[in-house]
Parts: sequence; structure tokens; C-alpha cells
Amino acid sequence: MEPGRSAMSRRSSNRIPRIIAACALAVAAGSAGCGESSAPAPPPPEVDVALPIVREVTEWDEYTGRLSAIDSVDVRPRVSGYLESVHFKEGQLVKKGDLLFVIDPRPFRAVMAEAAADVRAAQTRLELARNDVQRIEELVPEGAVSAEEFDRRSKAAIEAQSTLDAARARLEEARLDVEFTEVRAPIAGRASNYAVTVGNLISGGSSGESTLLTTIVSLNPIYCYFDASEQDYLKYTRLAVSGKRPSSRDAANPVRVSLADETDFKHEGSMNFVDNRIDPSTGTIRGRAILNNPDGLLVPGQFVRLRLIGETRPGSVLVPDDALGTDQSNRVLYVVDDQNVVRLRTVTPGRLIDGLRVIRAGIDGSERIVVNGVQRVRPDAPVTPHLIALEQAPGPANADAPAPVASGPPRPAAASDGDR
Repeated sequence: MEPGRSAMSRRSSNRIPRIIAACALAVAAGSAGCGESSAPAPPPPEVDVALPIVREVTEWDEYTGRLSAIDSVDVRPRVSGYLESVHFKEGQLVKKGDLLFVIDPRPFRAVMAEAAADVRAAQTRLELARNDVQRIEELVPEGAVSAEEFDRRSKAAIEAQSTLDAARARLEEARLDVEFTEVRAPIAGRASNYAVTVGNLISGGSSGESTLLTTIVSLNPIYCYFDASEQDYLKYTRLAVSGKRPSSRDAANPVRVSLADETDFKHEGSMNFVDNRIDPSTGTIRGRAILNNPDGLLVPGQFVRLRLIGETRPGSVLVPDDALGTDQSNRVLYVVDDQNVVRLRTVTPGRLIDGLRVIRAGIDGSERIVVNGVQRVRPDAPVTPHLIALEQAPGPANADAPAPVASGPPRPAAASDGDR
């Protein structure tokens, strides 16, 4: 047993140097790792900051409206007869008084000729009666004609005058019927299609049973109806009471309209009617604007977006909309303080005007706001800010001007454009 133990002791002695060498290598590797972790931290990220724009802005309230013709007429005949001819093209623009349809006038001309003959006969009878009165009037003082006979002849002359008046009235009626055989446009506008073709018997008259021939709608100017909520109505009323904005019942407040394929509100008009009650079924009140339509682009029945001038706010604070972030349910801005450290500010945003977002609460306009590179900032972390200026659209604040852009000196290429 002694020789075996000696061999094991020798093997154990040989392992010790190898274990010590392995430990030395591990310590060396650990030392190298510690050296890498102590490398200098990266520089703070570079961002663009800008001072908010502070100015007076006018807010425009947006609604959905529907265009409607000021005048819309169902063209119906006043006399009955066979339709003889049509004198307009379907869908064309017509002027007031243009000839549209002709009803066969021959029967009406015959009636007018008969009425003219009756007038001539009545005139003859009246002349005879007046001559009789003149002749016997000189004989009454002499007793050759009784007073009763003179009175009878005088009444006959009055009756002849009445007969003539009636005949003239029938002649005028017949003349009107002949005139009504030419159906003319009662208003200027665009005509619809023919409801009846040539050769058909049509019914005329003043009742609703008369035949519909076509319809005409006026185009210029044109109405736009929209519904405002009860809250909006109360807001406008309080603004009028305070003198900040006149009521649309008393003043032609400006409106702007945009069509379905338009991004800007370039069709201008003004308010000209507000209803007298709030609809109890919808809780809205109806308003109406009038718009110029010289090119005929606006058509009755179109849906449009309408903006009505709202409240004017002096000293409003505006920032680029892209600078706003979200923190849970809050809207936030990243503000850089005097030590170039990012601070998170919870704000209350308002409307988007001229491409800028109105900030109602949270900042006063003197802060440096991160406008480019928002993705690289963290609250309470330092940054390297580059101050730039916000360029705003010239003229009064409105919703139709082009969006502002941030301008300033070029930044170093170290920042990736994809992060801005």
C-alpha cells in the first residue's frame, strides 16, 4: 500500500501548479474586463431647441356642412296641351326668361281670336247704347220721352259697358294662355333633365297635379347649412355678451369652406342666418352661411368642411405639433433648463393653427422646447442643445396658412437624421 500512496501524492503535487496558473489567468481576464467598464461615458445627445411663438391667434371652429341652392324651382306648365318642342339642353345653365318648352299654341290662339271678336261686338253695343241715351236725353225736358224710358236706356248703356269689360277680361285671359304656352325659366341656374318628352299631353294649372317638366337650381351665390352643438352656441353667446365676438345673428361673421378633395379652406363666405331654437332631438342649432360661387364648383347637395371664426386669444403660446409627447394619458413637452438638463412638462394643448399647436397651460413661452431629436432625450438627462428659430407664416393667424418650419445653423453630422 505504501508505493500506491506515494504515486497519488505525486499526482496531487503536479495539479497544484496547474490550478494556480488557471487562477492567475482568471484574475488577469477579470482585470481586463474592469478596465473596459471604466471607459468614459458617451457625450449628451444633440437636440434642436427653440423658444415658443407668442402671439395673438384666432381660432376657427370646424363643422360639417351641406350646400343648398338659394332658389330651387319645379318648372310646371300653367296650361294643358301637347308638348310641341324643347329649347334647352339637359343640365345646361339657363338665364332667367330663357325659353325652355313650347306647348301647342293653336287652340289657345283660336280662343284668343274669339275673345277679340267678343270685345269688338261689345264695343259696338256700347256705342249704340250711348247714342240712344244722347238722343233721348234732349227729348225728356219737352215731354216727348218719359223719365222711365230715359232711365232704362241709361241702364242699358251701363250694362253694355260691363259686357265690354267682361269681354276684355276674357281676351286678356286668352292672351295669357297663349303666352303660357311658352314655358320660360323663372330663375337663373342649372336645369335638370327633361321629365317629359315632345308629343306628350301635359296638364297645367296652379295645383300640384300639374305635370313636372324639369327643375332649376341657382348656383351663385349658394347656401351652406350646418349644425352647431349647444355648447358651441353658449360659447358664441357669451363671447357676444362680453364683446369679444359679435353674434352671427347681428354680424356677417366670416366662414371658410373646403371640399372633399381639398386640404385648404379657400372658399370664403359669411354667416347670414342662425335658427331661433335648439333642436330637442339632436341638441344642435342650425346655422347658415352664404358663399360666392362664380365658377360653379360648389353644387347643391355637396358635403363640405366649414370653419367659422371663433375666439381671438391674445398672447397665445404656440409650439410645433411634433414637439408634443405622450406620458400615459398626459401630453408633455421636453424643456431644457439652464444646466442643459431635460425637464418634463405636462401641458394642455389646444387647436392646431398655422401648423403650430396652441398650448393653453403648462408653459409661459419663455422655455427652451426640444423641437428636433425628441426620440433621443430622457427626463432629467443632460443634452447638447442647439438653439434655432421657429419661422411662422406671415399675416394674421389662421388655419389655412402653410405650416411653419424650424430653421437654424446646421448641426454636426454626429446626430443621425433618422432620429430627428
